[in-house]
Amino acid sequence: MKRKGLVPVMILLFTTSFAGASEQSSPGEMNKTGGESGSHYEQATFAGGCFWCMEPPFETLEGVIDVVSGYAGGRTENPTYEEVTSGRTGHVEAVQITYDPSKISYSELLDVFWGQIDPTDPHGQFADKGGQYRTVIFYHNEEQRRLAQKSRKALNASGRFKRPIVTEIVKFSNFYKAEDYHQDYYKKNPIRYKS
Repeated sequence: MKRKGLVPVMILLFTTSFAGASEQSSPGEMNKTGGESGSHYEQATFAGGCFWCMEPPFETLEGVIDVVSGYAGGRTENPTYEEVTSGRTGHVEAVQITYDPSKISYSELLDVFWGQIDPTDPHGQFADKGGQYRTVIFYHNEEQRRLAQKSRKALNASGRFKRPIVTEIVKFSNFYKAEDYHQDYYKKNPIRYKS
């Protein structure tokens, strides 16, 4: 996977706010309680093309506890990277974000998500084409669904794009953590990531 010139394009794509291989997360595990003070954490799951490029924007946010790269929404259990990139599993490359809603809101996470993608491209993102690179918001509960739909509607109405927004909003069903070498790829391979 050579990601040439994607980071500057994605960072500059938007500047405005619109919303105002082995481990699986199940819908029942969407919230977890933990942390030093017993904080209540929640999860958000976004597919925005290459998961290497989706980790950095979220990891720097105050209130984000963890960002994990993986595969979401497909039919195959415990898929490998090779299986997902074949386009036959139905999975998309995604990131699952654990966050503290007392420090950062789901709407703020949506704003960051929209700023990383071209939401009008049904065939993938930037240099990465194929169903496994399409954009999807996987909602974990009805409030996330409502906020995602509201933000997509606002983005459509903004007039920023000549084409319609095609990013899907889908109920969360599964997430499989990607292989270890994909996690924090931009930190482990900074030269290759930026080339």
